[in-house]
Amino acid sequence: MAEIPSSGTRYLIELFVGYGAIIGTIWSPGHWQNILSPFVLVLTLGIILWRRPSRDDLGVGMRGLFASLWILPAAIGLAAASVFVAARLGTLHPLYHADTGHVMGYILWTIYQQVLLQDYFMPRLEPFFTNDAITVTVTGVLFAAAHLPNLVLVAATLVWGIVSCAVFRRYRNLWILGLAQGLLGLCFAVCVPDAMHHHLRVGLGYLRYRGGNILK
Repeated sequence: MAEIPSSGTRYLIELFVGYGAIIGTIWSPGHWQNILSPFVLVLTLGIILWRRPSRDDLGVGMRGLFASLWILPAAIGLAAASVFVAARLGTLHPLYHADTGHVMGYILWTIYQQVLLQDYFMPRLEPFFTNDAITVTVTGVLFAAAHLPNLVLVAATLVWGIVSCAVFRRYRNLWILGLAQGLLGLCFAVCVPDAMHHHLRVGLGYLRYRGGNILK
């Protein structure tokens, strides 16, 4: 355990407030999610931007962008291999809501998830650990736990959360990571049976999934 700075209490409060707000929204009924989601978005972004970090600190500048470009073709290759295997196994199926708006919205959502991972949670965990590997792992565990009770997503996001945090620490750019996560998430959705991941739903939405429909 690292020597906790005087701001440690503030970091803990921000961690509990941010994570609690996210989990509370995930486990709320659909109509409440529509109300709470914009609030959580503004809350988390407000806390991140309160100290006026630079674009490079946030990972949304040009720093590391070109050096990390290899991640996207690697993700494309993994997705292509997964589609091939799923087709051979007979689990490949059409994407639920395959319209352009839905797909683009999902990719924006995965970019925002990377903002939460890299700019909100990991920086607030760093002061409590002397080992970078532990910080990355704990951040990945928090990310995975937010996908309960969807166990296949928990497993997938645990691996991706740890990998993406480790990669971010090296390149300090989250644009490619967000795009790669969106691509891999869409691939996961069409390669793994809906009966297992319930249209990638988590929290209450996962439990209310019944035969291809989400109960209100």
